[in-house]
Amino acid sequence: MLNVYDILETIRMIQDECLDIRTITMGISLLDCIDPDIDKACEKVYSKITSKAKNLVSVGEQIEKEYGIPIIHKRISVTPIAMLVAACKGSDPVKFALTLQKAADACGVNFIGGYSALVQKGFSAGDLELINSIPEALSVTSNLCSSINIGSSKAGINMDAVKLMGEIVKKSAEVTADRQCIGPAKLVVFCNAPEDNPFMAGAFHGVGEPDCVINVGVSGPGVVRAALVKYPDASIDEIADIIKKTAFKITRMGQLVGSRASKMLDVPFGIVDLSLAPTPAVGDSVAHILEAIGLECCGTHGTTAALALLNDAVKKGGVMASSHVGGLSGAFIPVSEDAGMIDAAMNGTLHIEKLEAMTAVCSVGLDMIVVPGDITAATISAIIADEAAIGMVNNKTTAVRLIPAIGKKEGDILEFGGLLGSGPVMSINTKSPAQFINRGGRIPAPMHSIKN
Repeated sequence: MLNVYDILETIRMIQDECLDIRTITMGISLLDCIDPDIDKACEKVYSKITSKAKNLVSVGEQIEKEYGIPIIHKRISVTPIAMLVAACKGSDPVKFALTLQKAADACGVNFIGGYSALVQKGFSAGDLELINSIPEALSVTSNLCSSINIGSSKAGINMDAVKLMGEIVKKSAEVTADRQCIGPAKLVVFCNAPEDNPFMAGAFHGVGEPDCVINVGVSGPGVVRAALVKYPDASIDEIADIIKKTAFKITRMGQLVGSRASKMLDVPFGIVDLSLAPTPAVGDSVAHILEAIGLECCGTHGTTAALALLNDAVKKGGVMASSHVGGLSGAFIPVSEDAGMIDAAMNGTLHIEKLEAMTAVCSVGLDMIVVPGDITAATISAIIADEAAIGMVNNKTTAVRLIPAIGKKEGDILEFGGLLGSGPVMSINTKSPAQFINRGGRIPAPMHSIKN
């Protein structure tokens, strides 16, 4: 039976090893806000969000005080806004973006996600309008996050959407060039996007979810690393067991916080996402876990194998601590948000090709990678296509969050601050994939998609 005493042994982890709850995210369905008049729809959206989430931040703060557990972010995810745009023919989708920002400000949350569209098999009403509005929407808001699902293991990869998203990522960087190109840092392109993901920038509230739900995202890379350094001579089997036991403790804390928040807010508890989410803080790095396993530097040969071990052990330990594990659940490897990844990229050990290989065995993909500002839209699209192919064939979630650093070149630094950290501009292959990208159409789903 889960109770507060189960959490007492984690106090040292909280104080000394950067253990925290990364986010409690309230998912809110906006399907009942659909209206052909966009102004009326926006009024309904604002009213529903502020009604449902009015106590989210205060409840999170109360839980922090009650259990002494840091909850870094309080967030909201909503129904993919393209579904609402579909009913408002001829209207400007950015009105929804501004409404979501206004609601986020009123509720006091850190981020609001769901400026999204699901186009893995093609574009339906509202999708193109929303996608084309993304650069402006991310430019005129500060806390809004956007995501587009362009492929799945069942549908294949929508290459028309892939081409378009390369252009959108580049334009989002250009229109926010005066703010460290922050636009694409809030934009994720998915394959196999989960509907219950509490982590930004990819969070949206899926149509199969309840009307309102609480999802929790835990963290804890520092805790795992601290556990491993105590056993420098352990075998690989023993390393896996240590990680599983540590992941159990971390996830147990997330289960407690989620259950408590659900009760206090009178909202159903959804899932615990047991991902190891790093930060730029020293001692809170997934890369440093891999180095504690035995690598001189993250990115060297053996990194993919060590990451596979870590990811599998985290999942096995986590599922024993919660009956409802979901979201992404694994080890994140965002370059700019992980102190060890930043160091490895800057010293030349970690390259984008190695990161792509690592994404085949972890969550979630090529994340928070800064690339030269003169990168072409076609090259961005090709990187998205490569990553989507890994997700499609391996039946897992993959994603791309690239930041073209306008006016900067390889070796320069882009500074975001906060959890987004800073990132070195990484080198890319400059040979053109334009002919491939311009063909359009859809990459067929793999054979294993036929399961019925």
